[in-house]
Amino acid sequence: MNVPCEVKAQKRNPDPNKLHLALATYTDHLHKSETQLKAAQSKRRHVLVAVIICLSLFLATVTLSLFYAVFPAGLSILAGLGTLYLYLQYGRIGERWKQAALQCEYFTDGIARMTGNWQGKGDTGLAFAREDHLYQIDLNVLGRGSLFELLCTTRSKAGAERLASYLLDSVDAKESRLRQEAVKELRDATVLRQEINMLGKHRLQDCDGHDYREWLDLPSITVPRLIPAFLLLSSLLSGVLAVGIFAKVFLWMHWLPLLGFLIVMQTGIAGLLLRQVRPQIQKLCLLTDAFTLLQQGLGLMQRQNFNSVKLQALLRRVSERNATLQIKRLERLVRAFEQREKPYFLYPSRLLAIGTQLVLAIDRWRAKYQGDFNGWLDAWAEFEALNAIAAYAFEQPDCIFPELVEGELIFNAKQLGHPLLAAGRCVGNDVMLDRQSSRFYLVSGSNMAGKSTFLRAIGLNAVLAFAGGPVRAASLRLAPFAVCASLAIGDSLMDGKSKFLCEVERIEKLIGRAQMGRPVLFLIDEILSGTNSSDRRVVAEIVVKALLAQGAVGALSTHDLALAEITRSTDGGVLVCMESSSPDDPLNFDYRIKPGISRQSSALAIARMMGLFQYCTQ
Repeated sequence: MNVPCEVKAQKRNPDPNKLHLALATYTDHLHKSETQLKAAQSKRRHVLVAVIICLSLFLATVTLSLFYAVFPAGLSILAGLGTLYLYLQYGRIGERWKQAALQCEYFTDGIARMTGNWQGKGDTGLAFAREDHLYQIDLNVLGRGSLFELLCTTRSKAGAERLASYLLDSVDAKESRLRQEAVKELRDATVLRQEINMLGKHRLQDCDGHDYREWLDLPSITVPRLIPAFLLLSSLLSGVLAVGIFAKVFLWMHWLPLLGFLIVMQTGIAGLLLRQVRPQIQKLCLLTDAFTLLQQGLGLMQRQNFNSVKLQALLRRVSERNATLQIKRLERLVRAFEQREKPYFLYPSRLLAIGTQLVLAIDRWRAKYQGDFNGWLDAWAEFEALNAIAAYAFEQPDCIFPELVEGELIFNAKQLGHPLLAAGRCVGNDVMLDRQSSRFYLVSGSNMAGKSTFLRAIGLNAVLAFAGGPVRAASLRLAPFAVCASLAIGDSLMDGKSKFLCEVERIEKLIGRAQMGRPVLFLIDEILSGTNSSDRRVVAEIVVKALLAQGAVGALSTHDLALAEITRSTDGGVLVCMESSSPDDPLNFDYRIKPGISRQSSALAIARMMGLFQYCTQ
């Protein structure tokens, strides 16, 4: 039976100075933001009172001047100007109040992540789940309390979607190293992340990349070239005639027929184009604030100077054809379109076909910059994903950046811990998987000993490493694996499949993935638990040999001690166990891997702890 020469584990002790410095930075900024928020709230109340007083004085002086000639008109004008000035001040103070509130929210969330109080407060990422993905749920990459929820500090949904792809898609070592270089550069850019948090007109209003792509894929509006020019000239002439007639500069009996003719022509053309224009209107209503966010974000990017290869490439992409300027033009058109729905513009804009003209102008912009827009959006989404991982690197200063290697199959970690556990509660284990001496770990142990957490720690740190982020370890050296897991398989009532059948199907996919040529890191919890011990050992041995034959390495856990025989008949198998550190207390787990096979059982102790024995008859 093979056992590892040296299997170590110890309590991870994060550097308190590093943790204190990062936490103190957020706490200090939070206190400053709270002070600014209180000051803005107080000043805003005072200005509001002043606005009410000035407005009351203005109305009173106007009334007295008009009806009783008690006050001079100049005092009314002065009171009116004072009201206008204070109203504008009220708006400016409101912006400062909004910014301070957003900053408070940002730092409060950051402190929650650093102190382990973040679960259930963020985006679960389930909207980005992939069908039949081989680890997204098993490793808690997506879902409540997941790695995605911990990492997702992106401002836009497009950025969140790219972050999800970073965590779910396999890449080569070169790409992972480029990401890691960019994350290292962005790690201490706390001011930049604060500025990203402040982007956009509305905090909770945004759209994802799918909405952008649907807008880009809408069919172009086909109209003769003269139509847009005619609509523009006729609407301008209609406006001049309407103002002139109202001001009695033009005689209505002479010019009203022409005005009516122009309005009929404009509304008629708008009606003919309505079928083509309506889909554009529906999408533009969803994208209005998203364009503002994208324009501000690209402008923020273009003001930066980067050294890493990936960040420089992203910057070149948005600098070509001046993305910020072009999208600002688009945003102005979309904002003007938004204003046409306001009550005071609604009927004039319909009579003058303003909405149709704006949609035609936006469609011309789309035709000209459609290809560039995809690149700009993609660059912003990737920039946000890198910034989110960099925020995690800043907030977890005890984590280290792994070494990504090519040409050898290895996963060599010292003090590897679970990244979703608070640093103070995390137990680190040494792990060594390679093609020479330790191809796979067979982890035995009782319930609650930490076997599943150990497997997830291996998988999640690999996912973080490939995304370019830091890992919860003292050191990690690994190859560019395709991570495959079977840790959260259950019955499928809709498909009429048992847990055993679902698990066999998942394992078949794992073997198929290994046959595709990319090295596989497999993680299987309680392998084939839905069958008897004898069949389980035979099938488990077949599965392990099939995976190893394709060059895979990994770990699997089991309660069944009969499966220990697999390490005798299979080269490269290493027996490790997780159990209580005290023979007298089967629930006194230290969560450390040890050489050999576990002989302990905790089932009775757990049942006793839950009070089940009180139902036993004497």
